[in-house]
Amino acid sequence: MSARILIVDDIATNIKLLEARLSAEYFDVVSAMNGREALSICRNAQCDLVLLDVMMPEMDGFEVCRQLKANPETHHIPVVMVTALDQPADRVRGLEAGADDFLTKPVSEVALLARVRSLVRLKLVSDELRMRAATSRQIGISDPVAAAIADTGKNGRILIVDDRPSSYERTASVLAAEHGVDVEPDPQEALFHAADGEYDLLLISLAPENFDPLRLCSQVRTLERTRNLPILLLANPGEESRLMRGLDIGVNDYLVRPIDKNELLARVRTQVRRKRFSARLRDNVQMSIEMAVTDSLTGLHNRRYMETHLAALVENAATRGKPLSMLVLDIDHFKRVNDTYGHDVGDDVLREFATRVRKAIRGIDLACRMGGEEFVVVMPETDMAVASMVAERLRRRVASELFPIPSGGSPLEITISIGIATLRAPDDSATALLKRADQALYRAKRDGRNRVVADAA
Repeated sequence: MSARILIVDDIATNIKLLEARLSAEYFDVVSAMNGREALSICRNAQCDLVLLDVMMPEMDGFEVCRQLKANPETHHIPVVMVTALDQPADRVRGLEAGADDFLTKPVSEVALLARVRSLVRLKLVSDELRMRAATSRQIGISDPVAAAIADTGKNGRILIVDDRPSSYERTASVLAAEHGVDVEPDPQEALFHAADGEYDLLLISLAPENFDPLRLCSQVRTLERTRNLPILLLANPGEESRLMRGLDIGVNDYLVRPIDKNELLARVRTQVRRKRFSARLRDNVQMSIEMAVTDSLTGLHNRRYMETHLAALVENAATRGKPLSMLVLDIDHFKRVNDTYGHDVGDDVLREFATRVRKAIRGIDLACRMGGEEFVVVMPETDMAVASMVAERLRRRVASELFPIPSGGSPLEITISIGIATLRAPDDSATALLKRADQALYRAKRDGRNRVVADAA
């Protein structure tokens, strides 16, 4: 997992120690010696996570965190405070400032890497949603960031999963002051309720008597309806290795007993706020679909959305030094299908082709119908070799499986031609990329159709 980490500390030795650990795991590390420098870097450079020392002259870590979380441009960046202060009151102060987590000095390498990987994973998912929300904003849909900044994180719905009344009764009582709380001792019933209910947080005991809590966490992350539901673990002392395993599975946060009431409330508020922010981003993307940025026939994004979002994808890839590839796809002899069988059959072919395209690509890929029988797929973080493999696999699947015709008639043999181009220099443009992919498609059709042709570098 590659990401850019900003280390903020006024002591150079501390920076070098953390930098060495993170660089060994192939993270890109930048540093700042004070709060003002850190704020400037976050505003002007792409950062995926901030490791922030608390005790610094002029501006302490709490104030830096508050300013980062109050700024719509930096609100989304996860902040982990690195501190020698280990009292619950200090952690509560940091959480109320907006910190996502804490690491106590001396920093455990296992805890450091587990926390960084967990938060970066969430950040990268959020980035794609934010980018699509920004595209939606350009076509007139409101920005969810302002609401996220104002969110108190209260009045959520919490599901506690624990089979020991002595453990969950006090926790439920504390949380009930700010949230609606349900308790479920049976893990399978809990999974059912989580999938069926509108919960903001799943709070799971790591020391139940009759079930494996980490298996439950894994099941929650596997189900489509619970995949984005935050999980907070409650652990006993000495369970660090299982906690780290939980973070790898996708757990969002944890607390170790004895649990301070105020810290519990603060951490729950943080998770509820984060869940609501992600939900607003997803709703924002859904609203963009409802405002005619999809092709009504195929359900894919339309040309208008693609042209707007492609520019953002290209800029993001160039800034981060990541590959990006584009496929331009054309259904061979589609006019002949319309002329021979009629436009209803042609529409059936287009819908079936769009379905096959969706099944062949990843969630982060952008599939669009440009118009007529021409389609585009934009593949972030994908080089030419992988894009060619995906394109060839799709071409074979289309050619080898007859297209059903729901409107009536026998299934049809359909073939496609595909042109591929990949982002070149950092100053490459979306327009140039599309032109090269289009030229490669032209060569595929000129050379006989039913083939994949890559742009010659």
